[in-house]
Amino acid sequence: MSDRAEATIGFDLASAFLEVVEQAAIACAHTMGQGDRHHSDQVAVESMRATLDRVPIDGRVVIGEGERDEAPMLYIGEPVGIAHAKSSTRGGPFVEVDIAVDPLEGTNLCATGDANAIAVLAAAERGGLLHAPDIYMEKLVVGPSSKHAVSLDAPVSKNLAGIARCLGRKVEDLAVIVLDRPRHEKLIADIREAGARIRLIGDGDLSAGISAAVRGSGVHAVMGTGGAPEGVLVAAAMRCLNGEIQARLVVDTPEKEERCREMGIEDMSRIYRSADLACGRRILFAATGVTDGTLMKGARFFGDGVRTSSLVMQSEPQRVQFIDTIHLEGRDNVKVQF
Repeated sequence: MSDRAEATIGFDLASAFLEVVEQAAIACAHTMGQGDRHHSDQVAVESMRATLDRVPIDGRVVIGEGERDEAPMLYIGEPVGIAHAKSSTRGGPFVEVDIAVDPLEGTNLCATGDANAIAVLAAAERGGLLHAPDIYMEKLVVGPSSKHAVSLDAPVSKNLAGIARCLGRKVEDLAVIVLDRPRHEKLIADIREAGARIRLIGDGDLSAGISAAVRGSGVHAVMGTGGAPEGVLVAAAMRCLNGEIQARLVVDTPEKEERCREMGIEDMSRIYRSADLACGRRILFAATGVTDGTLMKGARFFGDGVRTSSLVMQSEPQRVQFIDTIHLEGRDNVKVQF
């Protein structure tokens, strides 16, 4: 980390990043249940991008909405923050920060009003988050108690036995989250044969991964193949929660291999852990609920404003905050709704 970054990263960016995810969640929560996933995602992206321009950073998107020719904003490599805002009159220097975002994780969940849609952002000093291609990634996510008892290459039954042993439970007591996809047919069969319970989800493996590292969530592991960008975001959360993700990119075509090499990835069979995917010394993670979920309630609108539920975490100093915020309209007669 540069001396300049060391000197300025001490400024508490948590509140600024909290506002970023809160505003994105509120924007897309207005579209909840309307059945238009693309519109929900669009308003979340637009809100998040606009709010990021007010954050006092020299930011760079490393996980975002896609490459320059595929997304109009929050694309990989896009500069963000006050340092790059055209309307800003504030001078620098500003801390150099890498940003990973998912303005609306669970676009289908928001469109249908289902649980666990969230707005997410993770940040670290420059170079602190893996620049991952938008391809699939094998994932195994567990909490602090089980992180030394599992291996991505081990049989499902062995991993489940290890998790159960660490938690002092029977395998039959474990709940494993798996994305409901045809590619997971064998994985689902193996989990059932081992005796564990399965919670199949349509979307939202990032939210599921966070839940696996929080005691009392009822989730003991997440298994299966999902997006690599979400894997980096999960890793950032695990760095703050002492959980673990083991992951490996699914590079099954020459085109995907070329994309990996363009991003500086040479070992296609490497198993990544949290400290590899989110290697930064100072990780900051923020998420706000769009719809009701395991850890956070969704945005709730009332006559004079909106109430949000958020999770904000840091790796150094290690801190986890559950934040309930009431956003009031700018009138002198508004009333706080409990």
